[in-house]
This record gives sequence, structure tokens and C-alpha cells, in this order.
Amino acid sequence: MKWNNWLRQTHRWLSVAFTMAVILNIVAMVQEKSIVWVGLLALLPLGLLLLTGLYLFMLPYAARWRGR
Repeated sequence: MKWNNWLRQTHRWLSVAFTMAVILNIVAMVQEKSIVWVGLLALLPLGLLLLTGLYLFMLPYAARWRGR
């Protein structure tokens, strides 16, 4: 159970990091400086959010499969 709680907390903090990266990207777009790495900055937390989110999504189904 400790692993699941750690993963949920990580998922929450990744969502905060992703939100901050998106805000930073919007600020960079409003200014007329086009910096490519700022646009790519949001991809790392987004990819990690995808992985942790898929794991958390599958937890109830995995519990049912183990219960059979």
C-alpha cells in the first residue's frame, strides 16, 4: 500500500510541474521570443503523467483480476 500512496503523490506533484511548464510556455509565447526548449519543457512531466496515470487507472482492474 505504501507504493501506491507514493505513486499517487508523485502523480499529483507531476501535475503541478506540468501546469507550471504550460504557464511558462504561455508566457514565452506572449513575449515575442521563440524559444524551442520552453515548448518542449512540458513534455517530460506530461510523459510521466501518462505513465503514472495509466498505472493508477489500471489498479482497480488489477485488483479484480487478482481477486478471481
